[in-house]
Amino acid sequence: MINRDLIRRKIVQLTYAYYQNGNRNMDNAEKELFFSLSKAYDLYNYQLQLIVEITKEARKRYDLEVTRVQREGGDAPSQKFAFNRFAVQLEENKMLGEWIEAKNSSWDDDIEVVRRVYTAVVESDIYQEYMNAEEDSYDADREVWRKLYKNIVMNSEDIEAMLEEKSLYWNDDKDIIDTFVLKTIKRFDPANKANQELLPEYKDMEDREFARKLFRATILNADEYQKYMGRISRNWDFSRLAYMDMVIMQIAIAELVNFPGIPATVTINEYVELSKIYSTPRSGGYVNGMLDGIARSLIETGVIMKELPERPHREQNVQRRAGRGGFGVHSGAREGQQRRQRIGQPRYHNNNGWNDNNGYQNDQPSYDQPSYDQPAEPTAQDNAAEEEK
Repeated sequence: MINRDLIRRKIVQLTYAYYQNGNRNMDNAEKELFFSLSKAYDLYNYQLQLIVEITKEARKRYDLEVTRVQREGGDAPSQKFAFNRFAVQLEENKMLGEWIEAKNSSWDDDIEVVRRVYTAVVESDIYQEYMNAEEDSYDADREVWRKLYKNIVMNSEDIEAMLEEKSLYWNDDKDIIDTFVLKTIKRFDPANKANQELLPEYKDMEDREFARKLFRATILNADEYQKYMGRISRNWDFSRLAYMDMVIMQIAIAELVNFPGIPATVTINEYVELSKIYSTPRSGGYVNGMLDGIARSLIETGVIMKELPERPHREQNVQRRAGRGGFGVHSGAREGQQRRQRIGQPRYHNNNGWNDNNGYQNDQPSYDQPSYDQPAEPTAQDNAAEEEK
């Protein structure tokens, strides 16, 4: 479940915090990184448990209605949602049950949140269509929960507020964890019964090693990587840059240098996207131009053995910028702004409390950089788009 998209996000957050905090202990910082990643996996299970808790609430309401009908008479209530076959299978799932027992996890303290979400569910058109439909099958039961999770649970302000209170680690994780929950719902097969596999914490140990190696390289080789940045921006004063941009570029350089199997275009695209999420609206273009220049310099000097597409002619680049109103990078500044509005800016802890990111104070330099055509690794937004299909 913990993929490289999530790992990169966490390393951006933890590297920023590492430099903001006074106590720069590498071993403690690495422990914090893996604890943060484990909390993301907890959130995945906690959100699956929420589906079970909403179903239990539906069952309580069903039992009350049955008692009322027995006492006063009338039509028997439908048990279709209260005993939804997908939700029952999830409730009986061994992996989820083991996690709940190990973590002593419960929604009891937040039962009012569960009830408000349940009310939103039963008032939705999705629920009404499901209850009125003639189809009565496992597929229909699973599909209604996919729709309810995507349209009700994912957009619940009550859940957002509650999760933020429970763990500061979850503040920036929910958007990507939601895509994993949707993927899990789609993968459920009634034939597997209680043995249906959930997503593992790590797909394999290679991803865990990727996190450890990238984080350590970023911190331990900081001086060297900052020199690379300095050579490309000789005419640019670092004091004028958003500090988060420097952190993101430092991590990107660590990935370029230490992971020969990851194409340079993939690395650049990934960190351009992260700059749009975590830094300023104009960061994408600047980070794209800087990383392009740094990567080409590293290739030319033999530091890395990778390839990049040829730079476009200046005339083409000018036309592209004129047509788009800015740098022609990856997915566009507008998309980045929408993502920031949806998930919010991260907050990082330093000695003075929780602070927002630094921003630009001056205009940024102009670079003639390519817009990379090679697709990057899937992001949370890409995964969400896939769920539409």
